[in-house]
Amino acid sequence: MHTQLPGKWPIIFVVLVLMAFKLNAGEPVSQSFLTGVAIGGHDTVAYHKSGNSEPHRAITGNKTWKAEWKGADWLFSSKTDRDLFSADPERYAPAYNGFCANALSLGEGLISTDGSHWQIFGDRLYTFYAERGRQRWLGGDFAAYKSVADKAWKEFTSE
Repeated sequence: MHTQLPGKWPIIFVVLVLMAFKLNAGEPVSQSFLTGVAIGGHDTVAYHKSGNSEPHRAITGNKTWKAEWKGADWLFSSKTDRDLFSADPERYAPAYNGFCANALSLGEGLISTDGSHWQIFGDRLYTFYAERGRQRWLGGDFAAYKSVADKAWKEFTSE
């Protein structure tokens, strides 16, 4: 007789994912599990070029112009954007390495994003899992949300 343990598999999966984050040297990056591409393959430099103009859309990168940073492949829509990122990745990479800023501010942990929902506050790019989170940050107390998210991020990235 074959015994199934369906209730334990989600727990085992979460433990394995958390272990992978700890085994990864340095900070985790929001990336595709299958491809290792950060923030859904969107060009992180292009967000900064378009600012917060409407329509609010992310620009898809191309595998031709990619850079490796923090264990993930970052794709760009041009050689110029790739070179800008490579020269100063901390300037162009999203806060929390592309994990959902709203989820961190709500104590929900590291939730990956695909780069579709985003906002620039000051000169920093923030990505969100859903438009609802972006709207919460736009209409709420950015400084308070950021403070909570920063503390949560520090807990995930401290050794």
